[in-house]
Amino acid sequence: MVSDSSRPFRLCVVCAGNICRSPIAETVIRSRLADAGLGRLVVVDSAGTGGWHSGEPADHRALAALTRRGYDGSAHRARQFRRDWFDDVDIVLALDRENFADLYALAPDDDARARIQLLRSYDQLALAAEDTDVPDPYYGDDDAFEQVLVMIETAADGLVEAIRDELSQPLDPDLAGR
Repeated sequence: MVSDSSRPFRLCVVCAGNICRSPIAETVIRSRLADAGLGRLVVVDSAGTGGWHSGEPADHRALAALTRRGYDGSAHRARQFRRDWFDDVDIVLALDRENFADLYALAPDDDARARIQLLRSYDQLALAAEDTDVPDPYYGDDDAFEQVLVMIETAADGLVEAIRDELSQPLDPDLAGR
């Protein structure tokens, strides 16, 4: 992770259609960063590798799971990740290995490919178990969305720690930027 200190640190979370996993991750990560006092220093976006849901809100089950845990994802609108976005992000967080491979193929150069990571690589238990995919809950039930949310929350905690270390910022809830 390397950011130009003249602009906010930027990350984009990517799944397939940008209506389930990545909107959940965007919302959770943004909230956790705000709680850590980094909300004004980091821009969090999300996108899908495919564009078939562009302009749509998050899946109603994703929104319900977020709401049950105190998050608000209602402003989300799906969009497709574009190749030129690599120029503007510090980290591209794929939700599974298939999304990682799609992003890797889309990346224009080695520098861009080096910025692609799996979100769950920030969850030490998932990393140790080599279980770094966040499964797609789209064809599942409400419980599948809850399980995905818990996985994302755990990884988000590790991600926030890594970003705080990268930015060398002390933990300061007064700077939450909510």
